Amino acid sequence: MINEWARAALKGGVEPAAAWLVRRGVHPDAVTVTGTALSTGAALWLIPTDHLVAGAIVVAVLAMLDVVDGAMARARGVKSPFGGVLDSVCDRLVDGAVFAGITWWAAERELWLLVGLALTCLVTGQLISYIKARAGEAGLRADGGLVERAERLILGLLGVGLVGLGVPYALDIALGLLAVGSVITVGQRVVAVWHSAREQYGAATGHTPGRASADQTVERPTDGPGASA
Repeated sequence: MINEWARAALKGGVEPAAAWLVRRGVHPDAVTVTGTALSTGAALWLIPTDHLVAGAIVVAVLAMLDVVDGAMARARGVKSPFGGVLDSVCDRLVDGAVFAGITWWAAERELWLLVGLALTCLVTGQLISYIKARAGEAGLRADGGLVERAERLILGLLGVGLVGLGVPYALDIALGLLAVGSVITVGQRVVAVWHSAREQYGAATGHTPGRASADQTVERPTDGPGASA
């Protein structure tokens, strides 16, 4: 939900910077990897060591590079399938690092409720993206939902920063809202895949199937060495 608003708001400032980088020969993939390495390092170093305000600010600023690399790709006029996959993989890495850092920080202080909430956010965040990826492989849709990547980062980092400023229970509230919203989003995406399968089946057969028929139209590959994550 916030992804589109944020990208539109940043477009005016980001695109000139992206064009400037492209003119100097900087590749979008280099920006993606650099931003990911710095964001991951900041999340796993600053947050567990109780530098909460600094961690929240640094990771939030570095997350803007995710907008820059996309603008650079558009400025180059070259659509790279590898760049899209790399960007998605790096996004999952940063998301995981943020919530792993929060989990680490909470565990050291024996804040077990926060540990559970952070782990819930970590797992469901990865699952939300995984559902969309596997649905895409099957030719189905699984877009949208209550909580997407921007919401995860904003709520998580906002809670971290406010606790660092001394606001009590800010992280508990932020992660609680995020955990509930993420679980709902997992359900929303599964339902979206189911509806997409029904539509696909109806278009192919000329009638609307029941649930069992819809499920039978989509091949379900088993997870294994060849399955994508």
